[in-house]
Amino acid sequence: MKKLVKLILVFTVLFYINSITAQDKNNQWAVSFGNNAIDFHPVGTDSSDNATGHWFSEYFNIHENWNTQTALNSVSLSRYGNEKFNFGIRGSLNQITRLGDERKRISAKRIASLDLIVDYKLGKNFNFCNIEPYLEAGTGYTWFGSQKSLTMNGGLGINVPLSEKVSLNVNSAYKHAFNDMQDLQAHIQHTVAVAVSFGGKDTDRDGIYDQHDDCPEEPGLPAFNGCPDNDGDGIENSKDTCPDTPGLVEFDGCPDTDGDGTQDSEDACVNEPGSIEMNGCPDSDGDGVGDNVDSCVDVAGPVDNNGCPWPDTDGDTVLDKDDKCPEVAGLVSNEGCPQPTKEVMDELNAMGAKVPFELNKALLGGKTTKLLDAVAGIMNKYPTVSFVIEGHTDTSGPKAFNQKLSEDRANSVKDFLVNAGIASDRLSAVGYGEDKPSSSNKTRKGRIANRRVEFKVVE
Repeated sequence: MKKLVKLILVFTVLFYINSITAQDKNNQWAVSFGNNAIDFHPVGTDSSDNATGHWFSEYFNIHENWNTQTALNSVSLSRYGNEKFNFGIRGSLNQITRLGDERKRISAKRIASLDLIVDYKLGKNFNFCNIEPYLEAGTGYTWFGSQKSLTMNGGLGINVPLSEKVSLNVNSAYKHAFNDMQDLQAHIQHTVAVAVSFGGKDTDRDGIYDQHDDCPEEPGLPAFNGCPDNDGDGIENSKDTCPDTPGLVEFDGCPDTDGDGTQDSEDACVNEPGSIEMNGCPDSDGDGVGDNVDSCVDVAGPVDNNGCPWPDTDGDTVLDKDDKCPEVAGLVSNEGCPQPTKEVMDELNAMGAKVPFELNKALLGGKTTKLLDAVAGIMNKYPTVSFVIEGHTDTSGPKAFNQKLSEDRANSVKDFLVNAGIASDRLSAVGYGEDKPSSSNKTRKGRIANRRVEFKVVE
């Protein structure tokens, strides 16, 4: 009895420290230790030539019919097959002192058996109160004293899970011996055992076995097949772009702190609700420039001026950005620059009339620099205006010569003005020879007046 108490204590400890689950496709092996009792009585008939009782008579007459021991005398090893079948081997020892209905004691004989067993699980439809019934069949050898016999076995059992770690197994099996001429007769063997399952591997100890664990080396959650969710946002790490910060499914696990529909990693204003178009920033003045880059948050302005309105320094309604003469009032049609007046052009032409050309030559005279510098100064006041330089001669010399001479004189003036800083694309030169006199060529004074250049505005 003391040995039995010690063994029960051992199994109690196993119950609390074992970390493997009940036998299933994860823990496919189970070892059982228990106690068996053998009863020869309830397997016979009521015929006069049979010393045993009829079938199932006195089935629970433990005191008079059962052969029992107080020590552990049964051990088995079983392997999970599938959802319906387990396969295994069972060994048992006992001592026989009672045989059937004879109601007499016999000298103790040792009986031992080694059986191959197959368990058929009846399934959830037959389970009740967490008890799992099963049918058992098998074959084996039984040694009774000096005799032995092949047996065929069939029985019924129940499995009672005590936890995910240990289960209690109760079994009654009919064992038919094939040597009726000897002492060994058919009998029923009752077994009560504690089964411990093993074989499952859970490397990260998260309760999910490696064969079903998508992240076997990282503790995780059943909902994610054993993979972790560090930030607890309901998105497993492998699918979470921001695994350490709680976020939203629509942003692959990344947060949207201000709730404006733009995730923080793309939001230029994380703590201020804005619009997707403004990269998550507000646009207070509605000018299409986000406040984060708007230099004039409360005044609407264009994007290319950082959200500020363009100035019009000279007040000519042409904004400085488009005004070629931002500090001088001009015409819209002339890009904000003024157009030379008639008086200005008269002044230029008066200067052109005084350009000192040598007789029959295009070379500029010594007083040219000061005169044409003044012309360049006037032209610079009208930076968007283009001018035509017209060359003229008197009638001295052949007409063809005069034509060439007028062209050379116009180009000489153009070259000077370009060197003085006037853009060449604003100037063009043309010669009219003697065809457009300003005075009569019959007098010396008239001929001198006709040797001139004039300036015209290109319309």
